[in-house]
Amino acid sequence: MASHLTNGQTNGATRPLEGLCSLANLPKSNNFTSKLPPDPAFPTPKDSHDAPRVNLGPRTVRDALYTFVRPVPVDKSELLGVSPRAMQDIGLKQGEEETQDFRDLVAGNKIFWTQENGGIYPWAQCYGGWQFGSWAGQLGDGRAISLFECTNPQTKVKYEIQLKGAGKTPYSRFADGKAVLRSSIREFVVSEALNALRIPTTRALALTLTNDMVARETMEPGAIVARFAQSWLRIGTFDILRARGDRQLVRQVANYIAEDVFSGWESLPSALPKDKTEAHIDPPRGVSKDSIEGSKGAEENRFTRLYREIVRRNAETVAAWQAYGFMNGVLNTDNTSIFGLSLDFGPFAFMDNFDPAYTPNHDDHMLRYSYRNQPSVIWWNLVRLGESFGELIGAGDQVDTEVFINDGVSDDFAPILIERAETIITRTGEEFKALFMTEYKRLMTSRLGLKTQKDSDFKDLFSNLLDTLEKLELDFNHFFRRLSSVKVSEIVTEDQRKQKARIFFHKEGVSGLGETNDSAAQRVSTWLASWRQRVVEDWGEQPDADNEREAAMKLVNPKFVPRGWVLDEVINRVQNQDDREILGPIMKMALEPFAEEWGWNREEEERFCGDVPREGRGMMCSCSS
Repeated sequence: MASHLTNGQTNGATRPLEGLCSLANLPKSNNFTSKLPPDPAFPTPKDSHDAPRVNLGPRTVRDALYTFVRPVPVDKSELLGVSPRAMQDIGLKQGEEETQDFRDLVAGNKIFWTQENGGIYPWAQCYGGWQFGSWAGQLGDGRAISLFECTNPQTKVKYEIQLKGAGKTPYSRFADGKAVLRSSIREFVVSEALNALRIPTTRALALTLTNDMVARETMEPGAIVARFAQSWLRIGTFDILRARGDRQLVRQVANYIAEDVFSGWESLPSALPKDKTEAHIDPPRGVSKDSIEGSKGAEENRFTRLYREIVRRNAETVAAWQAYGFMNGVLNTDNTSIFGLSLDFGPFAFMDNFDPAYTPNHDDHMLRYSYRNQPSVIWWNLVRLGESFGELIGAGDQVDTEVFINDGVSDDFAPILIERAETIITRTGEEFKALFMTEYKRLMTSRLGLKTQKDSDFKDLFSNLLDTLEKLELDFNHFFRRLSSVKVSEIVTEDQRKQKARIFFHKEGVSGLGETNDSAAQRVSTWLASWRQRVVEDWGEQPDADNEREAAMKLVNPKFVPRGWVLDEVINRVQNQDDREILGPIMKMALEPFAEEWGWNREEEERFCGDVPREGRGMMCSCSS
């Protein structure tokens, strides 16, 4: 139950709790449904509410961004867990999770709308997507229903609250609109874990067990995850509009994103000057909405700046995935966020033994979404977005002319527009690569405990380390955490380094093909010599400096990440052994990944943070949830 959860703080930080409020007093809005077109078959909340649910669909929905649809009420439910950090970030006061209103809300039994007084009616989004490189047509929120937007009274950050597993929508296709407990536990934990690692992500507020048994490969318990994000819009939102030739709606949604999702047109990045090699790192902002920037043939209007902002956000997010060994598993365009968030968690995983070809999705036979391919796949998805934005960014200074808006692209103007759009998308690709590499190097530099960057670090430290981890089949995140505690005074000689190298080995020793413990120790020793030299350059050799370096490294190298084997054990204990209590400690560990201990059960904590059982390494699972 929610009451056993501790009020954990991400990264061990404390935050003032003043200004937090009850669910009833939390400021709510519905900008999405107020400013974007609804399903024409059910254009008002009343139309949807009065209709027999079977009439809502599944079906094809056109000329709309969403359908008004309410969650299916649950006869009996049990609140299994709440993230205290999520409560705080939304703006809800501690203890609110114990109220019946809260429990009804996260179970799908409460909405903020009535026939008599109106209010905010729930909705499900319409979008399409490219799945495994092929066009999949209309997809949409097949089991996710948004309840309202809310604004934290303290931080003024706005989130959209959504229930996953809340019942059928027009976008459910052949599915039942439900979610099973095992996948819901996985999403509940990983959403908050990624946020604690400072990786942009959607969030999870609560996990509720329903009284449904859901048919998948077998019959499984049903569940609902209450989750939230600054935006649930995705590249697939534009995919479906482009596929249907709805150019006016592409423009309307782009305007909405700039004005209501981001902080206005002036918050977007200005054009990059050609003569500055690091201009991509932090471009100026504050460009007025109607300004045109850039050289002839590559003029950037506001829609280009919007496209580049979306690209930049995703470049930084995928860099963080790579630096922390996280794999989404299903990076289709409908799972790629406009806001640059980690989105929709199916067969995700954190890396165990480092293997760049690893994919946690056992249906990904071509390794399309493997670890090494994530940056290129995200860019492939962003090119699809560029195609959807093509008219708007290619139009340049003609984008607001009456002829362009009303009549489209003339035959004479088409070649100019196409060439400009292709030029801008290509240049934006270079910006994506540059920003990805900059962010990846920054994170890896930090994880290795260095203060400065040298050109030689990428080859001598980053690449050589990854090659070593792959060759010796060593654990990715364990290596960085254990490295944090290595003193430079302990690895002065080769013999010292060879001895210290063994702390990175599995309990059974090294398993790399053709490797022995001695040969592995030699290889790790060689790398440690290069690392020691750089640490001394940046920090010196004084014990106080080394202690400071160790502390800094432990603030960026997690002791705990929710690995597949840990989540499987948690699922088994909750689902099959009636052990509800395990969810609280696991969430606390997820919220405080850099801690040394969590005050729960030291033996169990060390087991969950220790050597991965051989049978639990590199686990794979399906998209079925």
